[in-house]
Amino acid sequence: MLQLDKITLFFGDRPLFDGVSTTINPGERIGLVGPNGAGKSTLLKIIAGEQEADSGSVNMSNSATVGYLPQDGVDPDPSLSVYGEVEQAFSEILALRDKLEKLQNKLDTLDPKSEEHHKSLDEFGKVQHQLENIGSYTLQADIERVLMGLGFSKEDFTRSTTEFSGGWLMRIALAKLLLRKPTYLLLDEPTNHLDIESLQWIESFLKNYEGACIIVSHDRAFLDSVMTRTLALRKGDLNDYSGNYTFYEKKYAEEQELLKKKMENQQKEMKQTQEFIDRFRYKATKAKQVQSRIKQLEKMEEIELDEEQSEISFSFPPPDRAGQVVLKLTDLVKKYGDNTVFDGIDYEIERGDKIAVVGPNGAGKSTLIRILAGIEPITSGKREVGYNVTPGYFAQHQADELDPKNTPLEEMRLAGSGENDTRLRTILGCFLFVGDDVFKKVGVLSGGEKSRVALAKMLLNSGNFLIFDEPTNHLDMQSKNILQQALQQYEGTLMIVSHDRDFLDPIVNKTLEIQPGYIKTWLGNVSYYLDKKREEQDAIEEKSTGQKSEKMGSADPTVGMTRKEQRRYEAEKRNALSRKVKPLKKRIEELETEIEQLEVRKMEIEEQMADPAFYDDEDRVKEISLEYEAVKSDSAEKMEKWEEIAGRIEHIEESFDKEYQAAR
Repeated sequence: MLQLDKITLFFGDRPLFDGVSTTINPGERIGLVGPNGAGKSTLLKIIAGEQEADSGSVNMSNSATVGYLPQDGVDPDPSLSVYGEVEQAFSEILALRDKLEKLQNKLDTLDPKSEEHHKSLDEFGKVQHQLENIGSYTLQADIERVLMGLGFSKEDFTRSTTEFSGGWLMRIALAKLLLRKPTYLLLDEPTNHLDIESLQWIESFLKNYEGACIIVSHDRAFLDSVMTRTLALRKGDLNDYSGNYTFYEKKYAEEQELLKKKMENQQKEMKQTQEFIDRFRYKATKAKQVQSRIKQLEKMEEIELDEEQSEISFSFPPPDRAGQVVLKLTDLVKKYGDNTVFDGIDYEIERGDKIAVVGPNGAGKSTLIRILAGIEPITSGKREVGYNVTPGYFAQHQADELDPKNTPLEEMRLAGSGENDTRLRTILGCFLFVGDDVFKKVGVLSGGEKSRVALAKMLLNSGNFLIFDEPTNHLDMQSKNILQQALQQYEGTLMIVSHDRDFLDPIVNKTLEIQPGYIKTWLGNVSYYLDKKREEQDAIEEKSTGQKSEKMGSADPTVGMTRKEQRRYEAEKRNALSRKVKPLKKRIEELETEIEQLEVRKMEIEEQMADPAFYDDEDRVKEISLEYEAVKSDSAEKMEKWEEIAGRIEHIEESFDKEYQAAR
């Protein structure tokens, strides 16, 4: 086991860690969480031996190993290929292979009857046995499995590491670390550069990992899926919670509520004590009691609640109303030299769409949204922007475009929105830049802080069609909540490239899947898309093995039950399904009523328009015509929402049997 024993570290006169102690047991999967600046990355570095504490110790057995992946700073050998770089993780195997080759060459030159040949042959056998025990003969398959799981193709294996961006270099470093299989695996924001498919793969890998994992991440869905224990850093202390992030969040809220009540009781008691002291301070008959109360008050250790970060108040101004079709691509072709990214793509975005863009890295997600934003030229085809559409675009690396010599406030002024400094500071405050933070130089800010400045700057000039490329990378939980809440309330059209399911699911109503060679729209959020993809994959695997395709949950669970038990089972199942879809069906009914009312009004207007006398009043014609277009548009939007909810109900009903059986 790994033990942290009274770790203390000061930053100036402030203790970052104040006697922190804990024990990490073999096989545990631990999420390390806490507000920005709490010291999460620093604690990982101390455990990894890359930074020293002022006092305290990190203790583990001599045979234990530690593997550490930092947020950045990966520097692979530029002379090696991807495969060659990852293979360097196995220096022991490579050294033994070299030794085996030298022994083979030596044996070829020796007399088979000589003593030296006999000794060399014996050593050759021992080296072979060592190589077998440490997995030399499965090494290639293991490397290929991990690299492909992290999104590399076989063609990438022979490419130089210099051909890859920083995000892909982080994947190479992660592959090396996972293949080494250290006793204690320390990962600092490992999901930042992964697409959804790679994220699912690493979740599965870590769930089955034999060693212990300590992971810093701001991806709630990832933490909930993988972690079974949470360590929370806050104000120099390390608190332990025996559950995932959602469990921690709930327990922490309960603790704060209990602490708040204790604080209120303590303040009430302190007030009463002080009132007694003030009232009887100068009465000789009460002098003893007064002195006792004074000592009692001095001994009281005042209870303080954790400082809560600013509540989020940012919201988008109501966007200008755009036409029904926001943007349309027709027969789009995009090439980079001989590389064809898109060949004959047709795609249409309508007003009110909230679209998540998913797919493997390299499939063209960023290229497509740059085309939609109008900053990437197309090879051929047509890009048509709808009536009164104003795009706003946040690039994946937009924070890199900030001037390091400027302050956040100066960067906001450069946005050219015309807002006064008070308003600009208010907006920066929503993104956790308070007080003198707005006067820090951009060059000294962290990656997450720079991203927040870039986001705040972009939102100053937001249009009615917002396009985001990985906006949540390097954002902490609170910053993501800021953006998520604002986007949930946003009335315009959205398109977001992100792998963060927890962030996307409450926002989006469509998912655009981009794969090499094709795109496909799914009428639901990212979790819905992943469920459907899983069903498709199951069907393909079933077909490929020659098994008969059966409807999900077709195995009859009532076999062996009496008739009475069967009736009770079916009744319970119907009730459970009804509870699950009842809110959705209620919304369907509301939409049907609203659609019916709109259709009635549409018919009334059409009857008025059929009367020649209607056109005698020009102002009346204009007013009714505008209402007619609005009624048609609202009806179309509500019908689309009806179809989306009906699809969700269908999905729930299709998958319910299997879920219900598993729950029982």
